[in-house]
Amino acid sequence: QVQLVESGGGLVQAGGSLRLSCAASGRSFSSYAMGWFRQAPGKEREFAAAISWKGGNTYYASSVKGRFTISRDNAKNTVYLQMNSLKPEDTAVYYCAADWNQKSQVTVRPDEYDYWGQGTQVTVSS
Repeated sequence: QVQLVESGGGLVQAGGSLRLSCAASGRSFSSYAMGWFRQAPGKEREFAAAISWKGGNTYYASSVKGRFTISRDNAKNTVYLQMNSLKPEDTAVYYCAADWNQKSQVTVRPDEYDYWGQGTQVTVSS
């Protein structure tokens, strides 16, 4: 069992930056690949970024590539999402998720993630 708690969301102007954190409790955090997803009002949840269990492999949605950076600190049981050059269309609730996966590949499919946090709101004003 893994519990995930996101933090770091807020209101920011377009072009600004935010850093989201996701703290995990429970066993074997380092055995999970981690992902960030987001859901805007009236839209389906969509993949943003993922990182493999050892942190050696990352993958990004095309909409955020070059602006967002995912990282993890297994000693602190925490995964991060650094978001730069934010745009109004980045406004959404951001969720972190854990996938029991010790492979180098990561998945973009939300149904393959085992645990989810409660989400943190990110609002980007124009």
